[in-house]
Amino acid sequence: MQTDGATKISKHFVFLLIIGLAANATGLFNDILDQDSALYASIAKNIAVKNDWINLYGFGEDWLDKPHLPFWLSALSFKLFGIHPFAYKLPSSLCFLVGVFYTYKLAAKIYSTQVAQIATLLYLASLHVILSNFDVRAEGYLTTFIVAAIYHFYGAMQSPWLKNLVLAAFYTALAMMTKGIFVLITIASGFVVYWIATKQWKEFINPKWYLFLVLSFVFIAPELYSLYQQFDIHPEKLVFEKHHVSGLKFFFWDSQFGRFFNTGPIKGSGDLSFFFHTTLWAFLPWAVYLFIAVYQKLKHLKNTKISTTIIIHSSALISFFIFSVSKFQLPHYIVILFPMFAMIVADYLVNIKKEKSIRQLFNVQYFIFFVLIALIGTLAVFFKLNYTFFTLTLAIAASQIFLFVVKEQSIYGIVTKGLCFSLLLAVFLNIIFYPQLMEYQAGMMAGKWQQKNMPNKQIQLYRNNDFSFEFYGNVSMKRHKEIAELFTNDSHPVLYTSKNEYKKINRDSFNVKLLKEVSYFHITQLKPQFINYKTRPQTLDTFVIADVSRK
Repeated sequence: MQTDGATKISKHFVFLLIIGLAANATGLFNDILDQDSALYASIAKNIAVKNDWINLYGFGEDWLDKPHLPFWLSALSFKLFGIHPFAYKLPSSLCFLVGVFYTYKLAAKIYSTQVAQIATLLYLASLHVILSNFDVRAEGYLTTFIVAAIYHFYGAMQSPWLKNLVLAAFYTALAMMTKGIFVLITIASGFVVYWIATKQWKEFINPKWYLFLVLSFVFIAPELYSLYQQFDIHPEKLVFEKHHVSGLKFFFWDSQFGRFFNTGPIKGSGDLSFFFHTTLWAFLPWAVYLFIAVYQKLKHLKNTKISTTIIIHSSALISFFIFSVSKFQLPHYIVILFPMFAMIVADYLVNIKKEKSIRQLFNVQYFIFFVLIALIGTLAVFFKLNYTFFTLTLAIAASQIFLFVVKEQSIYGIVTKGLCFSLLLAVFLNIIFYPQLMEYQAGMMAGKWQQKNMPNKQIQLYRNNDFSFEFYGNVSMKRHKEIAELFTNDSHPVLYTSKNEYKKINRDSFNVKLLKEVSYFHITQLKPQFINYKTRPQTLDTFVIADVSRK
């Protein structure tokens, strides 16, 4: 066992924890990324501006997709601190800190303090965790609520149990009000497997678990009430191109089982290998260790004594399987399993007995880090970053620190080098790369221009759904498909649209004056032609702000 390395981590845990937290904090002050984050921010902005905490609006109409809780939290932050990107991200960041705390507490209770410390650091340093603290969606909240619910559910198996049971139900309700009832599977499946494996059949008829379910559904009453008010008592509303749409039915069935079976209004294609190859990059720099740890656990399963650690393994593997067979898949879904993945890897690392295995895993970090250095150097040159020289210097300096500061081949060396990897990546992405990349978010740039040059004018969206413009600008929520619609409530409208649509406006009937042009690229789907500054102009679209008047 790697006692010395783990002991050294314990000695320097607070310092290493600060490094991990600092890496995640680098994205807190950046702008909001299109498209989902900008959509969610614009929905929360609408709540705060209108003081309407019941109805969610997106695309200029009633919006039925995600539950209310993340939007309520962001809207509350807007009320307290004003409408800007930091206020949107702050609740998620604070919730993330709570999740870090519960990751530590859960790992310490089920494994050991050493495993808890290592797991916490692994979780903090995971690539998609860092990305999630920059590109804020629902998963940052959801991860915290799930790991907190599992912790208190575990506590409820012991005595005294009532306080933990209530808290488990409370956090489960928060998770359901963030993503839906499927979270019950991730929270409870590990315990079901544990009871079956240990033949604790009486737990299936234990009244306290039914009390847990009752309390969980009582606590989601605000969500159910809001859905009922917005949709169920308004059958005349057109949602998903249909009337008589029930918000409650969508919450309990279509948003979850409908997506899983691909029978609901929101459909996907599905790929059994999707989350396998997603984990390979999303859980960097620990992905290789995770697959080795799972393989080793399955290989020695017959000779392994059943313990409560099966709760973590089962919850992670069952959820991973459900994600994989689902027809609706997005990369950020996997983040909610990262605390469990981190515990699995930490437990594996602590129990490695062969020095040769440690050396091999140590060398994996070298390989991953120098791939990162190569990518940073390539992007700096081909993207033509504003701080190319500084970026290259940073990468070279980081590689030297990586080589010489921590040389010992132990868990301490592996974890420390992984944290160095993540800190360098976070600094590069959130401080150097993304700020320049986001200059190609047309809606954000147009919105900032409007706030500076014509802040009191409400601009009309014409034949487009640009959520970043809706958040950053002073924009009419309604979308227009015909020029004549612009004049309904405005005798001298200003519109925001693509340049192609701008060119199609009939100049015989309308005077059109171009006020501002902004370049656009879908920056969440980067392509080599865009990354190369020489070919980038060929990949760009253009959006415009224009003044319109009748002739």
